[in-house]
Amino acid sequence: MDVLPLVFTSGWASGINAYAVVLVLGLLGRFDGLTQVPPALERTDVLVAAAVLFLIEAVADKIPYVDSLWDVAHTVVRPIAGGVVAALIAGHGHQSLGALAAGALGGSTALASHLTKAGLRMGINTSPEPFSNIVVSLGEDLTVAALVSWALFHPVPAAITAGVLLALGLLLVCFTFSRIRRFWRRRKERRAARTAAPAAT
Repeated sequence: MDVLPLVFTSGWASGINAYAVVLVLGLLGRFDGLTQVPPALERTDVLVAAAVLFLIEAVADKIPYVDSLWDVAHTVVRPIAGGVVAALIAGHGHQSLGALAAGALGGSTALASHLTKAGLRMGINTSPEPFSNIVVSLGEDLTVAALVSWALFHPVPAAITAGVLLALGLLLVCFTFSRIRRFWRRRKERRAARTAAPAAT
């Protein structure tokens, strides 16, 4: 198996939801007997911890502004998780790609997708209604689960899809930044107006 596409896809997915990646890989490896999955991810304690953390993230990630705070807290967690998963995949079965190189690729890809997700969420939080957060979060969870599962059977198409999603996300972030700046400018103006109102009276 060419490990590079799987490493890239798992890295991208870890930047979106690292706990879902560990959970999906572990469950598929344990119950479907997929040899590509490292045994360390199939352990019961790892699966339980990933499931609990996934449920916590599933709630936090759907609440406006809480999701952005959660993203800030996971700026270190997700890239590290992406690097560890990638290194385990590369080290499992003596793959040609070295564990150190795989860890660097998985971690950097996870960091890129994490920053993309965090930037897009900041833009979505400028919307006054909470439903967009729920829809986007559900879409992210489903995409991560589907893409990681697909990567185990068809790693190259899954990696291409992950690359396209990353590129599209980066483009959307560029467009979103102007919206974020306008939102914070309006908030600052409203706060200044409220401060000036008592002084005028």
